[in-house]
Amino acid sequence: MKNAFLSMMLVLAFVAPVTSQAALRAMACEPEWGALLQELAADKVAVYTATTALQDPHRIQARPSLIAAVRNADLLVCTGAELEVGWLPVMLRQSGNPNVQPGKPGYFEAADFVSKLEVPTRLDRADGDVHASGNPHIQTDPRNIALVADALSKRLTQLDAGNAAFYQARYADFAVRWKAAMQRWEKDAAPVRGMPVIVQHKAYPYLENWLGLIELATLEPKPGVEPTSSHLAEVLAQQQRQPAKLIIRSAYNDARGADWLAERAKIPAVVLPFTVGGSDRAKDLFGLFDDTIAQLLKGVKGGATP
Repeated sequence: MKNAFLSMMLVLAFVAPVTSQAALRAMACEPEWGALLQELAADKVAVYTATTALQDPHRIQARPSLIAAVRNADLLVCTGAELEVGWLPVMLRQSGNPNVQPGKPGYFEAADFVSKLEVPTRLDRADGDVHASGNPHIQTDPRNIALVADALSKRLTQLDAGNAAFYQARYADFAVRWKAAMQRWEKDAAPVRGMPVIVQHKAYPYLENWLGLIELATLEPKPGVEPTSSHLAEVLAQQQRQPAKLIIRSAYNDARGADWLAERAKIPAVVLPFTVGGSDRAKDLFGLFDDTIAQLLKGVKGGATP
């Protein structure tokens, strides 16, 4: 009841008249884009974030509160690449807001501005939750965040030309700090380069590409299908032939499959925040990657994450 009340208060605050400070209302489909909007726009944009790090972004209900947020938004920032295909089209249709429909300046898909990985050569629902445009989990590579930040700052300028200089200055400051942070993260992550890993869901190809991790297996028998006992047994048998060093799961994943395999394979199960809010340390985009690298390094040293 308390959570429902807080959620309603957040929506009411979002749909209330915009203050003299906030020039735009924006709804971010995922926490990483809400955090990026805060970096680029500060108090010039009132941001409502539709999901949390402890929710599976593929499976969100199109609740009335979310529809209301879309209805009152000037800008909608989502991942795209079909990540939100199960819920966003319903919200767009029921919102009746012409300004945030696909093709309009108020509609922004982050995945449009990066090179996507794991683009399928065939589409078959029997293969599980496969996205035609490629893997949508682009936020796990900070180089993608940099590309999206550039495009999003330009979109903010387009929608709110009166504050163009402000957005440009915010972006320039963010870009300098982000570049320095990426150099630090890459240096710190050197010990994990080339490390073989097992992942729960195919959520980390961009992280793997960035850091040079080698994915040997997934705990899900098919994307979006929860780990089964028979598939876990197969992964354990593969582990004996082709050992991985770590098991990686996201904060929102059920821990049972990863813990089962970790106990039997005698390797750490590492919990990565996946997005902003996925751990106490991942309070913003910088903290997201600080904690991601820290958890991987902790795993390398043999300590499972709490």
